[in-house]
Amino acid sequence: MSHEIEDHRLLNHSDNEPFANVLAKRVSRRDVMRGGLGMAAASMLSMGGAGAALAATASDKKPLTLAFEAVMGAHQDAVIVPEGYIAQVLVPWGTPLNESTQWNPAHAMSAEQQAVSVGMHHDGMAGFALEESSASQRFVLALNNEYIDQSALWAPQGGPTHAKEGKRPAEESRTEINAHGVTLVEVRKEGDGRWSHVPGSSYNRRLTSATVMAMAGPVAGSDYVKTRFSPEGTQTRGTNNNCGNGVTPWGTYIACEENWPNIFVNTGERFADDARIGIPTERSRYGWETSAGDSSEVDGEFARFDITPRGASALEDYRNEARTFGYQVEVDPYTHQPAVKRTALGRFRHEGCWLGKLEPGKPVTYYSGHDARNEYVYKFVSDAAWDPADANRPGEQYDRLAIGAKYLDHGTLYAARFDADGSGEWLPLTPDATTLDGRKLHAALGLPADDLAGIIVNTCDAADLMGATPMDRPEWATVDPASGEVYLTLTNNSQRTEAESDATYTNDGDGITQSGVGYATAPTNAANPRPDNGAGHIVRWKEAGNGTAFQWEVFIFGGSASDGNNPSGLTEINQFASPDGLWFDERDNGEGILWIQTDNGYDSIAEYTNDQLLAVVPSALKAGNGGSDAVVKRHNQHHIKRFAVGPNGCEVTGIFATPDKTALFINIQHPGNWPADGQALTQDATLEASGSVRPRAATVVIQKKDGGPVAV
Repeated sequence: MSHEIEDHRLLNHSDNEPFANVLAKRVSRRDVMRGGLGMAAASMLSMGGAGAALAATASDKKPLTLAFEAVMGAHQDAVIVPEGYIAQVLVPWGTPLNESTQWNPAHAMSAEQQAVSVGMHHDGMAGFALEESSASQRFVLALNNEYIDQSALWAPQGGPTHAKEGKRPAEESRTEINAHGVTLVEVRKEGDGRWSHVPGSSYNRRLTSATVMAMAGPVAGSDYVKTRFSPEGTQTRGTNNNCGNGVTPWGTYIACEENWPNIFVNTGERFADDARIGIPTERSRYGWETSAGDSSEVDGEFARFDITPRGASALEDYRNEARTFGYQVEVDPYTHQPAVKRTALGRFRHEGCWLGKLEPGKPVTYYSGHDARNEYVYKFVSDAAWDPADANRPGEQYDRLAIGAKYLDHGTLYAARFDADGSGEWLPLTPDATTLDGRKLHAALGLPADDLAGIIVNTCDAADLMGATPMDRPEWATVDPASGEVYLTLTNNSQRTEAESDATYTNDGDGITQSGVGYATAPTNAANPRPDNGAGHIVRWKEAGNGTAFQWEVFIFGGSASDGNNPSGLTEINQFASPDGLWFDERDNGEGILWIQTDNGYDSIAEYTNDQLLAVVPSALKAGNGGSDAVVKRHNQHHIKRFAVGPNGCEVTGIFATPDKTALFINIQHPGNWPADGQALTQDATLEASGSVRPRAATVVIQKKDGGPVAV
């Protein structure tokens, strides 16, 4: 999630014990804060019991080795990669998807042009092979366009019109709407080893904040989502602020709606879920609703962003429009079928959709985090068992979304509770589940006994009532497909304060308080032990056999080599903060590389380097001593290395590699003065501009000069 659209309000006023208190109980804050890792690691990860289940057994097999020299931190308008590597810009914002549109950095972008060009601020992405034989040379690239930079979008005219107050011009609002969403574009590797997109490919298309999409799952067709546009509650328009992503084994892409609440406004009577999810009450982020009434407006295209009740019923206004957002959006990259919002996976600010370990005859599992302070981690488990006959078949045309309906429209949604002993429990968000105070969940929410749609619409309140553990901004996750271990970034919480590990919390109606300290400042807990946790950390867990229990531990703490708040002993070659993007890169030998991306806001790291990409081999840390080696700490932190550094002002995000591992794709979001050539669509990503350029987010392809596998 970009700093520019973070929502710092605390929207969770439950009295659930936050993860920091859980972690503080798991390992004393004093031990963690010492900076010497021995005692902290021993107390956390020499776990016996729960911890032992996560510790790998010793092996005679030599672990995978990172065979590159770590790059040093940098502040440049360029991408920095290791010696022996090249980095290339691919499909930056504004790249035409057809053969008739042209990119010109001196011209303003029109709504029509933006609808057929790559959107703004690339984030999560994935590649979808067109043929098995050429999977590493030609595929459909699906990527999220999370949000807009109005200063770059409207640079030729000196900025947006009436950005903060007044009526927005309809053409500007329409262009901004079209710059959000998802881009699908065919890319290929040329004979010289460089990559290009294919203008006019039948696979190229845009999904924007205006594209008609289907609703599916428990919420579809319910009274909660009936609107003037869709009286049956089966359709909506657009997907917005898509951050992390997911892929399905049947060959579809999942775009995850994260900071979507701020595109709406409600100035009147509010639903409870409006307040809990954070709908603004005065003006939306971009003021699109102010363009309503323009003579060019079609079918309430701008009016729908004002969800204030105005008619006699929901069929006469857009009071329910926001309830058609906050979902996982399934897209078939091989066809032009309408995208589908899979409501069974919950409604909140989804950071991603991460596929769990896939096994024939067992349910399909997806994990997602709600990226905000003191929000929760969720898991969806399908009713249907995985059938390998449903696996993707590149090159064939068939109804992949029908397969998606089989696995994603029916199942159980859970929220996670992390306990101080290293165990955890998945709490079902079902109407008949029992809440902390002994009521049925449907009754606690004031819903009928069979109202699963109501539970989903009110996912956050449901998780509050069930006693889920509030976390430090849960962002990306990734799964080791061999072991099933799940890694999750907890990006940061710079407003966290110190608290006693045995403190009690009460809700006084204005938020949770403890010893006079407002819960808005998020006191520490066992899983988040550091007050003023600006550096963040990564946890991991492994599911127990029954599907509702798990064991967890801290994998690594972010921190600076120059301060004492560095329990993982990081040095200049690997210091980082605010872990965000995360991807497990499985290699042929059954091992893999865990890639960590950052969206840093930690001063001592920001003074040293721009945002970055790091690599670590988890198996190298586990071998030999079981649980005590399962965390990055002073004696083994040399196994984590900085692989790349992004340009000034950027966030490094979105990641995957070709099947042969010879090309690693990352996204550079909101750079300040990059790429170097403002006109070129493909160019060297490591060059700095000679002057000021109109900045463009872009995908970057990193390859070895000798053409071999990346990183090893």
